[in-house]
Amino acid sequence: MPRLLGVDIPNDRPTVISLTYLYGVGPKTARELCHKAGVNPQVHARELGEDEVARIAALLDKDYVVEGQLRRQVNQNIQRLKDITCYRGVRHRRGLPVRGQRTRTNARTRKGPKKTVAGKKGVKDLR
Repeated sequence: MPRLLGVDIPNDRPTVISLTYLYGVGPKTARELCHKAGVNPQVHARELGEDEVARIAALLDKDYVVEGQLRRQVNQNIQRLKDITCYRGVRHRRGLPVRGQRTRTNARTRKGPKKTVAGKKGVKDLR
């Protein structure tokens, strides 16, 4: 199982698919990496030689922001929004959707499971 930037990439998949297991590497970036490193994208990851893995790792370090560095950068951006107390920062702080989605219904991914609040019962007519 080849190891790139502290992440084990799966053996049984083609190289171009295995590279997408790295945070910040999508299908397009994976194809670019294979092309620049001179690696056949359809070869399974277990068949890569040490020199090919080293070339891919060198390209990732030199040209791309991935894994820990990218996670840190994203967290710093969110923290900056929170510090300047802009609208997006407040939404992050409260755990609500940030990009304008409705919250009256849905939004369960951000808000978590429903918390039932005891409300008023229906007011009946008194004669």
